[in-house]
Amino acid sequence: MEPMPKQRVCRILNAGDDALREACTALLAGEVVAIPTETVYGLAADATNGQAVARIFESKQRPSFNPLICHVTGVAMAERFASFDPLSRKLADAFWPGALTLVLPLRDDHAIHPLVTAGVDTVAVRAPQGFGAELIAAVGRPLAAPSANRSGRISPTTAQAVADSLGDAIPLVIDGGPTAVGVESTIVKVDGETVRLLRPGGVAAEKIEAVVGHTLVRAEANAAIQAPGMLASHYAPRAQMRLNADHVAPGEALLGFGPVRIAGADAATEVLVLSEAADMKEAAANLFEFMSRLDAAGAATIAVEPIPSNGLGEAINDRLARAAAPRGEE
Repeated sequence: MEPMPKQRVCRILNAGDDALREACTALLAGEVVAIPTETVYGLAADATNGQAVARIFESKQRPSFNPLICHVTGVAMAERFASFDPLSRKLADAFWPGALTLVLPLRDDHAIHPLVTAGVDTVAVRAPQGFGAELIAAVGRPLAAPSANRSGRISPTTAQAVADSLGDAIPLVIDGGPTAVGVESTIVKVDGETVRLLRPGGVAAEKIEAVVGHTLVRAEANAAIQAPGMLASHYAPRAQMRLNADHVAPGEALLGFGPVRIAGADAATEVLVLSEAADMKEAAANLFEFMSRLDAAGAATIAVEPIPSNGLGEAINDRLARAAAPRGEE
């Protein structure tokens, strides 16, 4: 009888100089590394190395038609492979480093591997804060980095959540503590004077509108995939999700919001409240962790209380809608 193949076990290193050196060495060798950003943990690879990018898809079991975000140190690095129009540059100046991703035309002489862009002639670009920024500077190349979880599942906001989801598929997780924002970046695309919101996220649409001076155009529900997070079913727990619930049915868990619970909350199998104070920032930071905890509790369905769509509520409701969408075969 042949021996069983040895299971790969990832290491978790606290963010710091040693972790920076090890992560840099691994990335330059074509490996993937899970890293903290201010939004969620990302699974990073050298965006110019096709084999390294392929490891992202392999590790996440991610559909190849779903593009990845390129993470950079700032505008200067982004301009090596992407072209900025004046309005996109204005947005980068206003929100970078931070939780805003811009979809930009690729330059003819770019070195980004086509696996990153899913074969389209644009690329999604963001400049993160913290450890991610330090690591990109040390590597000297853009890093492709989707959320560090199995494709379609809940995005991780802690290093342990990464290890629980991908621990047998990746070699290294850098622990930078819980993420500050807790939902992915907002993604926009400039088309002339029009700014299209492709994915709500960590920068509220109202803040972007204040910079550009007009209302953002929302992407149509059946729009072609131009950026990460546009699949109809995404960020999904194993449990079914029932949104805008006005009661808790027998056997359901409850994801609450605000100080008042819906009818039947006392009988819920588990109850977690995103923010008792109805604070959108707190709710966004708790969203993925609380979904994971309720899912792990074993309920077949999670009832979700209504959440207003103002500010970060738009991003929260977008994630919940995708989590609740009908799912294809996995």
